[in-house]
Amino acid sequence: MKSFLLPSFCILSLLWSFQARAGVGEYAERLAGEVSQTWKSRDYNVFVPVWTWHNRLTYDKDKIEEYNEEPWGIGFGKSRYDQNGNWHSLYAMGFKDSNKHLQTIFGYAFQKNWFLDDKGDFAVGAGYTLSLTQRSEYLYIPLPLPLPLVGMSYKDFAVQAAYVPGFKNTGNVLFTWLRFPLSF
Repeated sequence: MKSFLLPSFCILSLLWSFQARAGVGEYAERLAGEVSQTWKSRDYNVFVPVWTWHNRLTYDKDKIEEYNEEPWGIGFGKSRYDQNGNWHSLYAMGFKDSNKHLQTIFGYAFQKNWFLDDKGDFAVGAGYTLSLTQRSEYLYIPLPLPLPLVGMSYKDFAVQAAYVPGFKNTGNVLFTWLRFPLSF
């Protein structure tokens, strides 16, 4: 459990300190507003986990060989782009974790986008996700998992990834998924 709690605490502390100038109450109010607007969105997405990578610099070879790096699963979410072209989402995903057990993650994600063309079709971005995850080794008790997030997109199709920090032989995993629109 220590492997998730310490990195989660560090990332939350970092995010918190960045917002300290604006005031905690103001940040919480702004975040609540972003979540509310995203919840009202009529744009839906499908998330398809495609790859996990265990950082070879932090794992023993025998651990790498026993871990799953094909996180088959699926997720769904609501998303929206704000007036600056930044992406916001409320999502839930379920997939096979490194030990081939079910893992879930759900939360809010934000990605600031930088557009690479005049039409605004191609973008790269970075942001964060404030999430809860559930894993078998923690008896599926929801644990906070704030993570850094990066992505590349063409129109509404995206490849995104989050990095789970950790210690020797735990954490230090890059989790990658595809995101595309779901139309009704």
